Amino acid sequence: MEAAAIPHSVDASLTRRIDQMHARDRAGLILFVLVLWSTLGFALVRVWSYISIPEIGIILSVACGFVLFFNTAAVIAMLRHYTEDKHFIYGLDIKHLDEMRRRRG
Repeated sequence: MEAAAIPHSVDASLTRRIDQMHARDRAGLILFVLVLWSTLGFALVRVWSYISIPEIGIILSVACGFVLFFNTAAVIAMLRHYTEDKHFIYGLDIKHLDEMRRRRG
């Protein structure tokens, strides 16, 4: 009976730690996308007055749009993958972090 109770509490603790790590990573990725959009938007606005050829402005805007679209899509895909496999991904991270802590002290 005791053996069944211990893994349940360890499993609950591990699940909580996995959820915390996943939430931190998700927040970091969302912040990254927001900073990326802000930075590219700021750069485009600041450079716009120096563009004398309208075609260059169009090319620059389209290129900026592609960068934003593909980077945002990649982050969304990564978030979906992390959500689906978070127990495997973060479980390994936690296992290695715990092992490093045990070796240090």
